[in-house]
This record gives sequence, C-alpha cells and structure tokens, in this order.
Amino acid sequence: MGISGNQGSCAGLWVGALLAGLLSACSQAVAPQEPVRAVKVITVGLSPLTGELEFAGEVRAQVESRLSFRVGGKLVARPAQLGQRVQPGQLLAQLDPHDYQLAASAAGTQVAAALTNRDLARAELKRYQDLKDQGFISGAELERRDATLKSAQAQLEQTQVQLSVQGNQTTYASLRADAAGVVTGVDAEPGQVVSPGVPVLRVALDGPRDVVFAVPEDRVAAIALGSVVQVRGWGAQALRSGVVREVAAAADPVTRTYSVKVGLKTLDALPLGSTVTVLPMALSRSGVQAIKLPTSALRQDGGKTAVWVLDLASMQVRSVPITVATADANDAVVSAGLSPGMLVVSSGVHVLAQGQKVSLYAPPPSPASAASAPTVKGL
Repeated sequence: MGISGNQGSCAGLWVGALLAGLLSACSQAVAPQEPVRAVKVITVGLSPLTGELEFAGEVRAQVESRLSFRVGGKLVARPAQLGQRVQPGQLLAQLDPHDYQLAASAAGTQVAAALTNRDLARAELKRYQDLKDQGFISGAELERRDATLKSAQAQLEQTQVQLSVQGNQTTYASLRADAAGVVTGVDAEPGQVVSPGVPVLRVALDGPRDVVFAVPEDRVAAIALGSVVQVRGWGAQALRSGVVREVAAAADPVTRTYSVKVGLKTLDALPLGSTVTVLPMALSRSGVQAIKLPTSALRQDGGKTAVWVLDLASMQVRSVPITVATADANDAVVSAGLSPGMLVVSSGVHVLAQGQKVSLYAPPPSPASAASAPTVKGL
C-alpha cells in the first residue's frame, strides 16, 4: 500500500510538470504583434524651386596700388594713416634724405669742375686756331686741341646726367600719392629700414568698385565673362546690377574655389570692405521644376539617405534610397529615387520598420467644430 501511494504521487508530479511545460511553450510561441502606427504622408510631385543660390562677397576697388620707395633707406616719417583719404601729390612717407642730398652736392661739384675744363679746352682751341692761321703750328696740333675740347664737353654732359640722377634719388626719398584714393593698408612704420620695391602703403584708388566672391568647382563653368550678377548690400533690399569681368584661371589651393570679380555698373559705390550678397543670374534656379521633400521625411539607412514609401494596397511601408541634389529653403531637392504619385511618410520615420503596417493619420476635430455639432438628448 505504501509503495502504490508513492507511485501515485510521483505520477501526479510528472503530469503537473508536463502541463506546466506545455503551457510555457504555448506562451513563448505567441509573440506580441507590432502596433499599427498612424503616419502622415505626402504625395510626391513636381514643384518650382524658389530659393536662389547666394554667395557672400566683399567690395574692393578695381585698382589697388601697393606703393613703395624706388630707393632704400630709413623711414623717418609716415604722415598717411590707415583709412585716410589722399590726393594726388600728397606726401605719404619720407626716408632720411641726407645721404642723397650729399651725393647730389658732390655731383654738382663734378659738374662745376667739368664745366671749367670744357671752357679751358675751348679757349685753347681758339688760341691754337689763331696760331694755325699764322702758320706757327701744324694742322695735327690743332686737331689734338679739338679732340681735347670734345672730350671735355662729353665729360661735362656725363656729370650733368649724374647730377640729374642724384637729384632724382633725392626726390625718390619722398613717397607721394599718384592719384586720389583711400589708404587701405600700412606695411611699414617710422624707424624701419626699407629696401627698394618693398610695399609701404596700399591705396585703393577712387573709381569703379568690384565685388569679389568665391565659386565652387562644380559651378564655375556656368559663370561666363559678361554675365549679369545682382548684388545686395548688407541689411539692404535694393539690388545693384553688375557684370562678371574676371574669373580666376586656377582654384585657390586651400579652399579649392575660384575667385570671381564683378564690376558694378553704378558709381554709387558701396563702402570698401563691406560684405554683400551676390546672386549670379547664370546660377538662378527660379521656376525650375523638381521633387521637394521636407527634411523630416529623410532618414539614414546603411549610410545612404532614404525615405519610407507607403503601399496603399497593403498599407505597408518600404524603404527607398534617394539622392539629394541640393536644398531649396527648408526642403530637400531629390534628384533620383522617387517619381510623381508616390506616397512618402513625412514624419515619425525613426519609429517605423521595413514592411510595417500603418494607417493614415486623421487629425482630431477642432474644438470649434465639436461645439457646433448637434447633440442628442435622452428622453
């Protein structure tokens, strides 16, 4: 009897364990279903681009001279200051002229000595001419005196030229403005020893102005000489018209962009160095039809840009890779991957999965419409 009771209890435990295992297996086999999410979609279509390609530019003078001394020396004065307006002939900088003045004085002394030798040779030639007429000297002796006079005359002319050169050297110690303009740069200070040809000042000459801006490599081919460009000053609404007058032949080694100079047609020049907005008409996109999507519809999938496209028949979404060409205001311009008529999920793209079922989002009724709806009163 005791043995049979133990066997019955063991059988009951075995049956209980078997039932528990079956129940746990059934519970593991049933997986929770993903919720059907409501999504907002937009219909892909062509729409005109509204944004314009804008570049930041800087106003510069068409002619900017780097002024330097034609002789070397110690800079003793620089009356011109940065930003100062200068007039033609105005003194801008001064070297120590003492050595050049001494050299000019020495050249003047040499001229005086050469002049004396020339006068003496001329007098001797006249005296020997009289002796020749009287038959006291030969013709060869008269020719030697004539050659001496010519040599003295040539020496006098040489010293006169040297005196003129030394006088110019003294003048070159003063740096003066060639034309009216504005000092835009200072490269030397009083007390500094400068060499000939080393820039001391930079002067932007009065006259036409340029707007200089940089264009990337993929856009420079569309900008041709003579093409029209619109320029807008900082914080201004009025547009000025200009034409492209120069395009750099080589790219900047650092930025890999090409410098473009635009000559302004109007003479009401913008301030030098001011920042302006440049709108090249050759790069205008106004009216061009393209597919645009809000940035909220874009996502990254395996390092590529993609969007969720909704299939109305199955109400499932699938990932479609796209190519974004550029931006238009706050929208992305799609150049490949989509065609008109497709339905693209426009928000909540980060919570969706491939093949997930979704429903179309329906906005809740506004309070005003709910208040105006008729109510049914109970009897």
